[in-house]
Amino acid sequence: MILKGSQRAFGQNLAAHLMKLDDNEHVELHELRGFCADDLKGAFQEAEAVSRGTKCSQYLFSLSLSPPEQERVSPAIFERAIETVEQRLGLEGQPRAIVFHEKEGRRHAHCVWSRIDAETMTARPMSFFKNRLTEISRGLYLEHGWKMPDGIRDSAKRDPTNFTLAEWQQAKRQGNDPRWLKQAVQECWAMSDDSKALTRALEERGFFLAKGDKRAFVILDHQGEVYSLPKMLGLKTKEVRQRFGDCDQLSGVEATQKIIGDRMTPAIRRHVEEARTCFLKRSATLGHYKMEMTHNHRAAREAAKTRQQREWEEENRQRAARLPKGIRGLWQRVTGAYQKTRAQNEAEAEQSRQRQAKERQELVDRQRAERAVLQAQFKELRSGQAEQLRELRSDVGRFLSLSRNRTSTPARSVGAGLGLRLER
Repeated sequence: MILKGSQRAFGQNLAAHLMKLDDNEHVELHELRGFCADDLKGAFQEAEAVSRGTKCSQYLFSLSLSPPEQERVSPAIFERAIETVEQRLGLEGQPRAIVFHEKEGRRHAHCVWSRIDAETMTARPMSFFKNRLTEISRGLYLEHGWKMPDGIRDSAKRDPTNFTLAEWQQAKRQGNDPRWLKQAVQECWAMSDDSKALTRALEERGFFLAKGDKRAFVILDHQGEVYSLPKMLGLKTKEVRQRFGDCDQLSGVEATQKIIGDRMTPAIRRHVEEARTCFLKRSATLGHYKMEMTHNHRAAREAAKTRQQREWEEENRQRAARLPKGIRGLWQRVTGAYQKTRAQNEAEAEQSRQRQAKERQELVDRQRAERAVLQAQFKELRSGQAEQLRELRSDVGRFLSLSRNRTSTPARSVGAGLGLRLER
């Protein structure tokens, strides 16, 4: 189970993000502990109000828990992992919220703690929490017999195409796959000995090397979107400079965007738009199936929730009817029969909770199995799209490279974009 944590503020933004259904097919507020409110926004408002009595600005600690895609992980396993993290990071007894998300057939969880100790009005320290989370993650893989990623087994073997949230969001805005972007740029870096060779290799893949702010190396795609070259390579800026020298000889971002706009003829733009339209048509059918499936699954879960609530209330009435009142109830308390009946009721209530939890999990597993079939079709489609996009981007790169010496046409707005996107 991959664990990623961060200290943060802006609890209302986090609450809105965690309960957002646009990016997730299912969202469940699993637990609120230590808060008076019964919703996430109200809970985080309480945490923020308490933090005002301290100097702590990052009053929340947010943790995401992502198990292996192919594994069926019950809420109890998530809860035990959260308890372990809570103990190792010194967050025992702190108010917390647990939210479950399901997206693309995968289930993951988020747990958010308030760092502020209400008794001492101090923030719980979070020293070296990343190292501790890595150790806990490694232990969870070993405990459950899951296949451990190389990057967790040995940090030196981390996947170089991994991306941050900011990189993912930037690529998503452009409709690109961040893994492909990083892989393409890293291939260019590996085959280049100097900046000229790197420039040629990048242009063959539809990228342009330029000078960004603070004398940093950046690259632009054929839509004019700017990416940091060191971040794409997973290196520091000084390491790039040591190999290629200073970037003063490169054109600036605005000048490079103008060059891209000048070279992109209406014909090549039309070619790209046709490819995009083809991708949209192919993915529209699967998108419709996904929407219908999500709607049906949500309705089934809501119906099961309503049914279980009725069953629970009826069983509670039956259990309450066993407990005598008045003189008879007083006599049974004296003889101990009342305590036996109460213990029996509590045991039956616990059995009922476990039974209902098992039913919910079985329903989730069945739905995830159905969703997995559809997700396999999505993956196949995306894989084909990615391969075609790589070939098309290479064609665009070669065209732009060949058109370098042509007479420039009047500059077109880069903001219009090319619309070359990998549909999700």
